[in-house]
Amino acid sequence: MESPGRDEGSFTDIPDSGWIARHAPDRLRPYLRLARLDRPIGTWLLLWPCWWSLAMASEGMPSIWLLAGFAVGALVMRGAGCAWNDITDRDFDGQVERTRTRPIPSGDLSIPQAGAFMLLLALIGLNILLRFNNFAILIGVMSLAPVVIYPFMKRITWWPQVFLGLAFNWGALLGWAAVRGELGPAPVLLYLGGIAWTLGYDTIYAHQDKVDDALIGVKSSARALGAHTRPVLWLFYSLAIVLFGLAGWAAEMSPIFLAGLALAALQLAWQAGRVNIDDPEDCLAKFRSNTWFGWLVFGGALLA
Repeated sequence: MESPGRDEGSFTDIPDSGWIARHAPDRLRPYLRLARLDRPIGTWLLLWPCWWSLAMASEGMPSIWLLAGFAVGALVMRGAGCAWNDITDRDFDGQVERTRTRPIPSGDLSIPQAGAFMLLLALIGLNILLRFNNFAILIGVMSLAPVVIYPFMKRITWWPQVFLGLAFNWGALLGWAAVRGELGPAPVLLYLGGIAWTLGYDTIYAHQDKVDDALIGVKSSARALGAHTRPVLWLFYSLAIVLFGLAGWAAEMSPIFLAGLALAALQLAWQAGRVNIDDPEDCLAKFRSNTWFGWLVFGGALLA
């Protein structure tokens, strides 16, 4: 993954040397950046609960078509969600060092342009969803509620990360529904564990902006916890591992799943134990490392 760009000592999340800057046509660059296609970590974080759930719900290896469908769906719906987030947060983003160069606050895209692009991505996602069973379609449509309300929560509560967790882990329910046409304890436990996981990694992420957020009045778990972040990270991540383990038990996974989960727990322990909450670059690196956590859980689920 590309590191964030640097410009005269500033910290920005627009890479200045990524593939978009090097290869994409000028006209497309703002749209590709709006969808964060140069930063795949968000897509992975949205995809992992889907793939974990597919692996747990399937008899044997999960369908390659479902894996591919969820991968494309995560890519486009993450892009649509980013566009919605940037439209609603355009005034805030322009006041935060890391986000002021995003396409909307920088003036590279207008609100109508961003809205049209968001609608296009959402329609692609809908086309994928309509290929699932009727129950999965219903679950998928319900996912729009947390996606729509999430950007407004930072204005209301110190814990907008809870609402991000509700949105980003919905795939734990949808993946199971796509395979079995129903829900049960396993996907619900997986969903709850994913929310706890999100509380951890997005609190780390939010520490990048805590200085600017304090100046403009944006709330976050990073600001709420402050210097007490580390012990609470241990709590969030421990709860996530316990709930994932219970999900595996409810899904009647073999002990191999627990072995993979144990390795994944070590990755979370490394994050919580080593993160420097006062170093934005280190926070970003620890946040991005959750890709490895996702692979470890998925590998254990597949082997189990």
